[in-house]
Parts: sequence; structure tokens; C-alpha cells
Amino acid sequence: MKVLLIYNPFSGNKTFKNNLDYIINKFQEKNYQIIPYRMDDDLDEMISNINNNSYNRILVAGGDGTIHQTINSLIKNSIDIPLGIFPVGTANDFAQNLNLPKTIEEMTKIALSENYIVSDVGCVNNRYFINVASLGFIIDVSQKTDNKAKNNLGILAYYIKGLEELPNMKALNVSVKSETINFLGEIYFMLIMNGKSAGGFKKIAPFSSIDDGLLDVYIFKKCPLYELMSLLIKVFNGEHLNSSYVIYFQTDKLSVDCNDCMGTDLDGEEGPVFPLHIQNVPGKLRILTQVVPKII
Repeated sequence: MKVLLIYNPFSGNKTFKNNLDYIINKFQEKNYQIIPYRMDDDLDEMISNINNNSYNRILVAGGDGTIHQTINSLIKNSIDIPLGIFPVGTANDFAQNLNLPKTIEEMTKIALSENYIVSDVGCVNNRYFINVASLGFIIDVSQKTDNKAKNNLGILAYYIKGLEELPNMKALNVSVKSETINFLGEIYFMLIMNGKSAGGFKKIAPFSSIDDGLLDVYIFKKCPLYELMSLLIKVFNGEHLNSSYVIYFQTDKLSVDCNDCMGTDLDGEEGPVFPLHIQNVPGKLRILTQVVPKII
């Protein structure tokens, strides 16, 4: 049986490649043949040449951006093969949903298992995201953060970069339409969550679930500057739902438009241009995970 291992050598602290021999050995002990693929610009071309009978499973090692690029290529090419994740990036927000371990040994055990969950994905203008779509002020912090800083400081690098961007803050007019709620007004930023955490903020979407067929939407309205830091602290503590400057709702689809020049982001990667047509795609991926004991 063959296994495809896609790994990003630049993710996190860049040490994943040091574990390749260990992982290959553990899979060979179980009669699996691992085919390593060092992630580069030809990822989509490589995946386009495989089919659903090519591999028993596909493993991806990297952060949220690496997972994002991989799942987009898999879906684009109609590949339905169980996906195992080695969360070795900077933030690893999506892995937070799965409670994946932090050691290579435990990650490998899960990658060798037959246990998986079925996960929804979000779709924005024919692009997919597994964890979060976002727009507005400072949402592109992960894109702007220097790789060296991420490697040295980890998630702290995002927070530092976010603080640097505060002086450039401005509110933008957006139009949001859904069957649940419509909104027209000025915002600082907006999050459309499939997962529970984003940018290392672990409590940002406490009611989100990757298998409920819904997206959790957070609109952060314009507020006085002196209120902004307080609001960000509430986000960090998971208390932002109590703020009058936050609109929260769940929906399976929505549209967002903006006439201003505003960036968008999907899982830490540059997103599409407006207007945005966003929907939940239920049960799109099978993801290997650890067994969660049933509470009787």
C-alpha cells in the first residue's frame, strides 16, 4: 500500500524533515510504502496526475497554509482519499479542532490509524478554506509576517505584526447578505469560521464545529479607537460575543461585497476579490484523527 507524504520544508521551525526517516520506518513496519513529496509550485500538477486508487492515504506536514493549498488541489482534482495531518506550522489553527498531539511520535500513530472524521469545508468564489475566511483590517497579518520572525517567535510574531499594523487601521463599508442576517455598515474586520481558532486566538469561535454544515460568522463593527484594545482583549479571552461591536450568526451561505480596496484571506493565504460568494460544503474531507472516548 502506498502513502503520499506532502511536506513543507519551510513550515514552523523547519525541522520536520529531520523526522522523515522515523516516519518512513514506522510506515514500512506496517507494510506501507511512503512516497515523500517536497512541497513546491508544482503541487497542483503532481496531484492532478494521481487518482483515488493511487494511495491508501495522503499525509500533509505543515501549517494552515500548507493544508489549505493541499486541500484545494485535492478537491479541484476530485481526489477523495483520507487525509492525515502533521501540524508543524506556526499557528496550526485547524489542528486545534482535532486536538492533534504535538510530538512526531503521536502524530505518526494517528497517521497510521484507521480513525477519521468527516469535515466540512468552506468555499469562496470556487476557492476552498478548511479553517477560516477573513476580510478587513489586519486580516492579512499572516501574509505580511516575515518567515524568519515566524520561525524564531512562533505565534508571537503574528501578534507583534498586528500591533505594527494598528496605526494603519481604517473602517470599511461592507454589505453582508444571508438567510440569517443582513448587514450594511462600517467594519474593521470579519471572520467566517469553519474551525474554532484563528491567528492563535483559541477561543474566537467557541460554537463552531467542522461537521455541522454551518459557518460561524463574526462581524467586528467600527468602534471608537479607545475601545479597540479592550475589544481585542475580549477576543483573546473569548468574551467578544458580549460586545455590542460584534455581530455573530451561523449560516450555510452568505455573500459579502465591498467597494473599498480591502484584502481577503483564506487560511492565511491571499483570498479572492469582491464580491464574495461563500458557502459551507458539508462532509467534503475525511481526516485521520485520534479516537475520542465516548462519555457514558
